[in-house]
Amino acid sequence: MTWFHKNKAPLTNSEKRDVPNDVFDQCKGCDKILYAEKLIQSLRVCPSCNYHFRISPDEYVDLLLDDGSFEEIDANLKNEDPLKFTDLKPYGERLRSAERKVGRNSAVLSGMGTIGSHRVAVALMDFRFVGGSMGSLVGEKIARAGRAALDYRIPLIVVSASGGARMQEGIYSLMQLAKTSSVLARLHTEGLPYISLLTDPTTGGVTASHAMLGDINIAEPGALIGFAGPRVISDTIRQELPEDFQTSEFLLSHGMIDCVVDRRDLKYTIETLLTHMIG
Repeated sequence: MTWFHKNKAPLTNSEKRDVPNDVFDQCKGCDKILYAEKLIQSLRVCPSCNYHFRISPDEYVDLLLDDGSFEEIDANLKNEDPLKFTDLKPYGERLRSAERKVGRNSAVLSGMGTIGSHRVAVALMDFRFVGGSMGSLVGEKIARAGRAALDYRIPLIVVSASGGARMQEGIYSLMQLAKTSSVLARLHTEGLPYISLLTDPTTGGVTASHAMLGDINIAEPGALIGFAGPRVISDTIRQELPEDFQTSEFLLSHGMIDCVVDRRDLKYTIETLLTHMIG
């Protein structure tokens, strides 16, 4: 009868195998458990439901630009604390924490590179750095990327991922909306293409400024895009909002963006657009 009994004692803590945290990822779209390595190979797009995981600026550089072509600019610029602001903790401490976490000085990685036969200037926002919020340095780096496009007479591409303006810098943060928009107006006057890529999430003052000012506005599938939050809007208009409100697909159906493009097709799409726009 011992066939039906387990004589082996349960594993002790010292005998249990620890599975590293980076072996699996759970999809937020369909809840499936995915092998991290296979997810990386699919550019962090779920093979089951097409959910697009958030990725870093460095990953967008590898995705969009030709291998080895990227040259970073303005890497030495650093954040300031003009208001000496303190909320739950001092703003300066919050910045230092973000710098350690992300490994760079700001919520923007900017530089130049090539996409096929086209040399481009790029600015890529990083949601991991204080929610990708736009403070003075973020606005300055995006504006400088635009000026580099003007100087070299090349297209500009901005990848947005942001919670909006950075409250810890007050009016200094809001001034960045005008700064970035004015540089984009100069690009338009000079006939230089500006392509805006909106990723999850793109909200607040960033949506109200450079993110929606592209000659072509592209969004990744399922990205949250909006200005005020859905709860605020619902309370203001006293109406129930659609389930897909403020998604890429909703904005496309209402004419607010030009196309929704799968991440795996982004480079080809942008290169094709640039070829049509500048030859």
